[in-house]
Amino acid sequence: MAKNYNLVKVREIAGGDDSFVTVIVETFLQEIPPDMEAMQTAIENDNHKMAYQFAHKMKPNLDMFGIDLLKQIVAMEKWSDSNKPTSAIEQQLDEIITTLTIVIGELKEDFNF
Repeated sequence: MAKNYNLVKVREIAGGDDSFVTVIVETFLQEIPPDMEAMQTAIENDNHKMAYQFAHKMKPNLDMFGIDLLKQIVAMEKWSDSNKPTSAIEQQLDEIITTLTIVIGELKEDFNF
């Protein structure tokens, strides 16, 4: 079964050091869940600026792990710069949360965390 992430860029950054790959994965697992929660809370509270900050902060990590959420993150950033209601971004938020929850589970299983 295909994973929702890939480690091509992570392995490039680690330069073949498997223990460094593990550190990068561990850092991802520590940072992404609270960022997801904070972004979700910001959207629920109609805090566009805070939602933007967390979406923007996640973007490099998603790219590094080959997680295909760029379209949703860009939509989140654009929404943050608008006066649109939270309902306008709920689908993208759901896609981000669902995908990242799956990725977190896959990484924990694959790295025995």
